[in-house]
Amino acid sequence: MNVTDSIADMLTRIRNASMARHLHVTVPASQLKKAIAQVLMDEGWIADYEYLDEGPQGEIRITLKYTLDKKPVIVGLKRVSRPGLRIYTKRGQIPRVMGGLGTAVLSTSRGVMTGKQAYYHHIGGEVLCYIW
Repeated sequence: MNVTDSIADMLTRIRNASMARHLHVTVPASQLKKAIAQVLMDEGWIADYEYLDEGPQGEIRITLKYTLDKKPVIVGLKRVSRPGLRIYTKRGQIPRVMGGLGTAVLSTSRGVMTGKQAYYHHIGGEVLCYIW
């Protein structure tokens, strides 16, 4: 299967698995997807992720996180910048998601990080996605 936007595919797989109450979801691996999974884990949106060296490019197995009453921690995911329309932001215009309750994931010159981390480091970048 040929996928044009692999990050949107990753976010859709996470969203679908979360709504279906799956424990794990696997996505084809890339360095950018590993970095996004690391940010999601650091921020507490997913429980864990691991790289599996299976197939031609490997896979990332993401362990989803749920509340005590079996509701998904991830309520929503939105892909912002896409291949046909890249969205960049300066440090002072980094978006706040859900009034600060969500997370904006940015790709910067120092790697993939949250909007809060980018603001702290005084850098902007490409807005990859929002998660809340």
